[in-house]
Amino acid sequence: MSWSRRSHRSRALAMTTPTSLLSLASILSLASALEFSAVTQPNIDFSLLGRVGIAGDFSGISVYEYVGQNERPYSTNGSESIMAQLPNGVFTSLSTVDAVVRSMCQLSGSRSVMLGGDFTSLDGNKTHGLAIFDPSSGSITALDGLDGRVNSLLCEDDGVVYIGGNFKTNESMNALTWTNSSGFKNFEFAGFNGPVNSIVRSSNDHIIFGGAFTGLGNASLPTQLDGQAINLSTANITAESTTSNSEFSDPTSIVCRTNDSTSGGWLLEDNTAGFWKAELGYTFRPTKLRLWNANANGRGTKTWRFTALPLNGILNMTYVDSSTGLNVSCTSECPLSNNASQTYQDFHFVNTVAFNAFRIDISEWYGSGGGLNGVQLFQDDITAYAIDDFNEPTCLIPSNTVSRSSTSGIWTSVSSGQSDSDYLSTSLNGTISSSDASVTFYPDIRETGNYTVNIYTPGCIQDNTCSTRGQVNITGIMTSDGETSFSTSLYQTNNYDKYDQIYFGYVDASRSDFRPSVTITPLDGQSVDTQTFVAQRVGFILINSTGGLNGLYDFNPNASAFDTSGFESSAINKLGSDFGIGSEVTSLDISGDTLFVSGNFSTSSAKNIVAIDVVSNNITNLNGGLDGSIAATHIEGSLLYAGGKFNSTTNSASNLSNIAVFDIESQTWSALGAGVNGPVSYVVPMDINVMNRTTERVIAFTGSFNQCIAFDNYLATEADGLAVWVPSARNWIQNLEGFPLYNGFISASVNNVSDVGSLVAGSVTSSSLGAPGAVTLTDGTLGTFAVHVLNNTGGSASNSSLSKRANLENLKSSGVLAGTFFSSSNRNLSIFAGHFTAVSPNGSYVENLAMIDSENNDSMTGLGSGVDNSSVFSAVAVTDRLLLAGGRITGNVGGSDIGGLISYDLSIGEFTPNQPPPLTGTNMTVNSISVRPDSSQIFVGGSFSLAGSLPCPGVCIWDSEASQWNQPGITLKGEVSSMLWNSDNTLIVGGSLQVNETTSTSLAIYNAKSIAWDVFADSDTILPGPVSLMTAGSNDVSQIWVAGYSSSDGSIFLMKWTGEQWLSTAPTDMESGSVITSLQVFATTTKHESSETLEEKQVLVITGSINLRNFGPVSAVVFDGTGFDPYLLSLASGNNRGSISGIFVQNDSFFESNGGHMRLVFVVLIGMAISLGLILFIVAGGMLLDHIRKKREGYTPAPTAMFDRGSGLQRVPPQQLLEFLERGASTGPRA
Repeated sequence: MSWSRRSHRSRALAMTTPTSLLSLASILSLASALEFSAVTQPNIDFSLLGRVGIAGDFSGISVYEYVGQNERPYSTNGSESIMAQLPNGVFTSLSTVDAVVRSMCQLSGSRSVMLGGDFTSLDGNKTHGLAIFDPSSGSITALDGLDGRVNSLLCEDDGVVYIGGNFKTNESMNALTWTNSSGFKNFEFAGFNGPVNSIVRSSNDHIIFGGAFTGLGNASLPTQLDGQAINLSTANITAESTTSNSEFSDPTSIVCRTNDSTSGGWLLEDNTAGFWKAELGYTFRPTKLRLWNANANGRGTKTWRFTALPLNGILNMTYVDSSTGLNVSCTSECPLSNNASQTYQDFHFVNTVAFNAFRIDISEWYGSGGGLNGVQLFQDDITAYAIDDFNEPTCLIPSNTVSRSSTSGIWTSVSSGQSDSDYLSTSLNGTISSSDASVTFYPDIRETGNYTVNIYTPGCIQDNTCSTRGQVNITGIMTSDGETSFSTSLYQTNNYDKYDQIYFGYVDASRSDFRPSVTITPLDGQSVDTQTFVAQRVGFILINSTGGLNGLYDFNPNASAFDTSGFESSAINKLGSDFGIGSEVTSLDISGDTLFVSGNFSTSSAKNIVAIDVVSNNITNLNGGLDGSIAATHIEGSLLYAGGKFNSTTNSASNLSNIAVFDIESQTWSALGAGVNGPVSYVVPMDINVMNRTTERVIAFTGSFNQCIAFDNYLATEADGLAVWVPSARNWIQNLEGFPLYNGFISASVNNVSDVGSLVAGSVTSSSLGAPGAVTLTDGTLGTFAVHVLNNTGGSASNSSLSKRANLENLKSSGVLAGTFFSSSNRNLSIFAGHFTAVSPNGSYVENLAMIDSENNDSMTGLGSGVDNSSVFSAVAVTDRLLLAGGRITGNVGGSDIGGLISYDLSIGEFTPNQPPPLTGTNMTVNSISVRPDSSQIFVGGSFSLAGSLPCPGVCIWDSEASQWNQPGITLKGEVSSMLWNSDNTLIVGGSLQVNETTSTSLAIYNAKSIAWDVFADSDTILPGPVSLMTAGSNDVSQIWVAGYSSSDGSIFLMKWTGEQWLSTAPTDMESGSVITSLQVFATTTKHESSETLEEKQVLVITGSINLRNFGPVSAVVFDGTGFDPYLLSLASGNNRGSISGIFVQNDSFFESNGGHMRLVFVVLIGMAISLGLILFIVAGGMLLDHIRKKREGYTPAPTAMFDRGSGLQRVPPQQLLEFLERGASTGPRA
């Protein structure tokens, strides 16, 4: 795998190269041939911060490490992506698909993958149901020629691909093969008369087909050919060289002609060639043209030709020569008889061609000029249109059988554009209901029989409605007794035209007292603001079949000749014939010689699943099967995983709840956990990367459920339609630590792709770590706390139409909103506060405030009784042994009411005896708690007016020693959002404030010595709005960062006070709808581009729910003084964005960096060396100074000759020596 480092910046900025890179070994993972671009990390220095936690309202969280990661919700409109996994376990999209991919397989000798489904485009490239995708280059090869849906693909080693589904080609239905050299090839048996759902190769090299068919065969023509009249009465009719005789000048008078019509017809000018032209609003495929000649006053058409438009092709016709009785063909010069006894003449089209307009050119005539007295077209296609003008003309077809439609609601007609016909469209708003609008189609069914019923949906690109298309519900009544009916739902989000089979089976013919009907309505309960609902047409195809099959077909590709008479010679075919009427095989699996058949069927001894040995033909009933239908299966090793709509096996009362596993070796069924609370549609194996960069094979179940049911000691976990089972741990991925989180749906996968690994089809949001509410951050790596938050709601502020207050209140009402650490008294606590229910590993529950003690086996405790469960904690602080927690809090502790603030003794794990009297006021809440340095005073800020009975608006002081409230001066009012001490005696307060009764400001400063308030640093005139957040900008807090929302336009402002002036970062690149919850400066281990707002080794981290320009949603960004980069991404339950409330640390050493420090041993050695050097320098300096002094005082070197040294010396008496020393004389002793 090749890789490069790339930095996502919302501005084009240069970045320094990081000092630490991911090792190549950590990058080499599943998608080793794909190029994943790693992004530059901020390299925050966590070394001096101690323990670090992240709090918020999320279910999963990721560090932004690779280009392609995002926080956007998964698609709910039916579209998907082809995805691969990044090394951190997060899925990234390689290609987008406008509908479901139902099957994938790797082409032999290639890393390219064939995709099959009911899509109409990949990455905007038009391709119907089948395409080849190269994951390395991203190239897409559309395979044209197939119209419909592909359900199953089987890629063989010899390059042959078997394709099954619900589709048609010119000569086959629902099955065919493809090779790279020859393209598509039809089977000799022309396919199947119903959909194929699964294809496998058995151990005896036979190809086994499973589906909802009852025989081989193709579409069949109706017994009454040319039976459907094409409506020319509503066409746009024009003509050229029309006569001036008003009796014969109307070209529209010759449509809807019947044998008893008395119309005079239409004539050309005398002796002049001309044409008659019809333009229709839909595409049709005529099989017969009927012409009535003018026969007026000896005039009439002699020679003519038929031109299809806009093809401009002259079509070949055949007709019966009245003089010979023989079939004759013609092209550009077709004759028309003027025999008055021949009322009309029929011409059949040699080729069935689709077009939407035509022209009849008259080149020769009888008498003085040409003309016609009637024109009518017929076709075999049985179609009913939403636009009733396109249905059969009532002037020709009896009203009790004519094709027609009826509507309810307000509809508009939309031009066909790239589609086959114009269609109806309506826009629905608010709560979508099936009663808002509907279209009912009534086809003209001339004969009873087995039909395939298809509904056609125009593409959304042509009318620019892709963003508002949704789901529809389709129901039908097919027989007069009402017992044969159906109901299904579909997405209308296809980029290009498509059709879907909605029914296959018996249909009664139309008659006076019964009409088969199909009704389409919007699907109830869709979570969309606006839905564009479209309706175009339905088609009925009569099916001809050999019969003799029932959902299974055993095909020998090596047989010399195809023989339909030998169906019963195959034990597999015979097994299918034992299924009941209306059976369907949904899935086939092979394990050794055993074929497992699953679906919706029953035999005399088993239901919905059965096994057959393809060598011995022995049938195994698998303990009687399951009591409900199976939608999908997969064999992994000796285990068969099944998903569907069932509760237990037929021979036991085991509670399986829609998911089960069958052990092939022990022949026993068992549950996966306790199953899920709704039906399963897809069972998909895939390989995933986990946090430690290892690979794990898991099984993904997708369906209509929202919960993994509780089992053993595990609680029920939320699973919004996607549940992932980890076989090695025998548990759901949501219950396991260190695993990724996945939300969305997965429909198909292909594993072990050459040089790639696993590719997955679906729509998924993912995080590298699934951990609700709170995680650890150790040296930039995410980890888990020993707490599981249950009911974080994921209410992220993603709706820009909400007010900033509404968005902020939404973020401040759920999840973990604050956190802190406490280490003392033999306790090592991690404290989380907010609005949540949490459960610990030992099964204990706490509400809204949880304390995890790592010194006591990660035991979890709460506050106990007293605080109402409806309370919301938004701020915490620890001083000495006390925990102060504030927010929207109510309750009663020790007989005393509480409100806004509680006091808790962490050393003994109990409330303090004297609780703060309750804070009261409109919308009472505490937003900030700040302890005055070296004192017992706790400053509390928020929205309140009284503390007990004491007037104390906005800010109040709780004295923990005196157990009383005090008011800090009387000149401040308003709502406080944040507080920060910048010295022992001065407090900066941010919010929407008023100082000295007159001045409105965003920042105020309080002097604790003088007990006085004042406006801080001209904030009343410079800051554009109230301050919501504040943090220190320097170690001495002489500099501060502030953020809030502009009063003029609601945009986010971010500014820094340098101690001398305000600096703005505008624009902040945090777009409309963003909500920010915390600011914090961090030191870094590497330098970045210098700026006037941040030093080279500092960054500012901003958390919340942020819409970052040129990126999208993000939960934390890093600002380095020049640009904003994504840092943390989070997801919440219910397909919502997550949010981060803040990052809390054990040590507030934000401005100190340990980056680049030497090891201690080298520091000691260098210190010793410096000390020794200083000593040597001092000694040498002293010797030099002594030498200079002696020279100045007359010292001379003593003689050094060895002869007679003693004779020259004079003894000095001791008293003289002592006298000299006492005097300190300047002259030295003389020798």
